[in-house]
Amino acid sequence: MRKLFIIAALAAAFLLPASAQFGGANVNRDSLRAISVQDHAQMMSQLGITSVRPPLDGYATEGPDAANYDELTANPYPFYPDVLTTFSGKKVTTAEQWFNERRPELVRVFEDEVYGRVPDNVPSIRWKVVKEEKMMMEDIPCIYRELAGIADNSAFPSIEVSIQACVLWPENAPKNIPVIVEFGYMLGNAPMMRPGAPATKSWQQQVVERGWAAASIVTGSIQPDGGYGLRSGIVGLTNKGAYRKPTDWGSLRAWGWGASKLIDYFEGEPQFDATKVAIEGCSRNGKAALVAMAFDQRFAAGFIASSGKGGAAPWRRNCGESITNLTDSGEYHWMCGNFIKYGSDPMTEDDLPIDQHELIALCAPRLCLISAGQHQHDKWQDIVGMFMAASKATPVYELVGAKGLSTDIFPGQDFGLLDGQLSYRQHNGGHEAGPNWPYFLDLFDRFVVK
Repeated sequence: MRKLFIIAALAAAFLLPASAQFGGANVNRDSLRAISVQDHAQMMSQLGITSVRPPLDGYATEGPDAANYDELTANPYPFYPDVLTTFSGKKVTTAEQWFNERRPELVRVFEDEVYGRVPDNVPSIRWKVVKEEKMMMEDIPCIYRELAGIADNSAFPSIEVSIQACVLWPENAPKNIPVIVEFGYMLGNAPMMRPGAPATKSWQQQVVERGWAAASIVTGSIQPDGGYGLRSGIVGLTNKGAYRKPTDWGSLRAWGWGASKLIDYFEGEPQFDATKVAIEGCSRNGKAALVAMAFDQRFAAGFIASSGKGGAAPWRRNCGESITNLTDSGEYHWMCGNFIKYGSDPMTEDDLPIDQHELIALCAPRLCLISAGQHQHDKWQDIVGMFMAASKATPVYELVGAKGLSTDIFPGQDFGLLDGQLSYRQHNGGHEAGPNWPYFLDLFDRFVVK
């Protein structure tokens, strides 16, 4: 056996070489940007709109494009949709009503207006083991397995999709062990160590020390992270290389679908307990983790770190990232085409029939930790707003027999609300998940592993 050196993720997808993001093609960044702008314009043409409001700049301190961080002006739309009232105005008072009536109609609206639908003709995935070897995680003998999920492209052979994933577990672990899955940018994604920073255990080590399995899935191998890639990846394969329709899925929904395919793999492997799978992600991957958990009830838990707009932060808040950032040509690919119209006058975020507290509510009664970092380094993600959304989702958790947040008063940094299946904690780190990993794993042990 040799020692395992887990490769640190040195940068997010946008810092990787352009060729690494675009199927290996020798395409420069300007060309990719031009393709995204063209695709964005094509979708706006389908929607009958000619322009969208400009995105906000998180670093600007003044001017019309400066992001707002003043809590006194952060709530321009104080009235949120009632999570326990149907669109027809019927009050939801029982768990049965929630699961049979309200939840399904929320799922449909989130599909049609925000994240898009998974097509009926989405190709099947065949998983194969690329390699398997024995390794050491510090002093723990482990088994490391790399996987490839090959999409059936017989209907359109010119596009190939191979989902990259890996799983690591203790060699002496019994059968049927829980699995923690992270959305990552490369196999073996681990927290980056900063020069002079105290040594900390990677999340993988923390997981295997508990006798569980640690898995990663590479988002870019499912669907490229850019509008330039919407005619490739699993979205492009399903559409046979054509442009999307307004309700077709975006990258966030595609990444969530890919994680669901990994659950399919675990279901066929006696080593793993597919009923005890958690999904984690940070930043855009935090958005994807929440989307995955909300739409696929097989996920037993979610660790949603610094997810911001499109994740746990409400659309109706004016703090940090704006809806216009996600309807602009730089980020629209995360969402379905229909979502762009909410960034185009005269429509605003207040015209959305839903908000993100209702996406969190779709996770009930399963474990969901909403995580954030320091105000100084994570305020773009709207730290207070993510707490507000979790608080507004609490009535659903309570209705279905679980425990939500114990207060609607913002607890502040390092004072986590960790008593229930719906939890919240702001840690003392930056735009990362690292400091909250031990808290999530304790919650997972308590509410899922038991």
